[in-house]
Amino acid sequence: MATFATTAPPDTSRISDARNDSVRFETRLRRARLGLFVGVTGIVMIFISFTSAYVVRQGLPSLDPRTGTLVHDWLPVRLPALLFVNTLVLLISSLTVEFARRQAREAALLRVAMASDGSRAKRDQISWLALTVVLGLTFLIGQWVAWRELAASGFYLATSPSSSFLYLLTGTHGLHLLGGVLALLFAGAASLLRPSVETRAVWADITGWYWHFMAILWVSIFCLLEFAR
Repeated sequence: MATFATTAPPDTSRISDARNDSVRFETRLRRARLGLFVGVTGIVMIFISFTSAYVVRQGLPSLDPRTGTLVHDWLPVRLPALLFVNTLVLLISSLTVEFARRQAREAALLRVAMASDGSRAKRDQISWLALTVVLGLTFLIGQWVAWRELAASGFYLATSPSSSFLYLLTGTHGLHLLGGVLALLFAGAASLLRPSVETRAVWADITGWYWHFMAILWVSIFCLLEFAR
């Protein structure tokens, strides 16, 4: 007499729960990215105004109070070679934060168990975030050293309009990048408190994209200062 093996029907409730969790995660991610986009738009407008003022002021003469004549007071500033190194450091940090962002997202999408692979994924993510923080602080310290080199060569904040714009652009970018460093520190420290995999992924995603924006913004500023003297 033939016997037939019976298979248990798939657990549709578990599949439905996983699908709903995935939808909720994607919704959270979209909302967080939308908030980031709104904040970044304001920063973009600030630097667009700075860049426009930089280009316009470059071709405008000023009145010399001693002679009463219009003079061209825009002095080309030779950028310190250290800024090239700083640019490379920031680009490398953009790669490390991308590794952290992708690992966190993959862990969330695959629903990795916290007790096994999930713990390893979290450690790897924190390691990449920590390396990004170190590189970010290295960049900021390098910017400070570059400022010291400019001052040693005679270019201070009030030396000329060109040097004023250089300090304004690099200093404003540095402040925003410092905010990114603080966000990375918060994301890494909060991950130690064992939040959900989805929450870690959202934090890593937002801080990662903000850091990429800071890297692109710096490259734009660097090209402006280097090629539009």
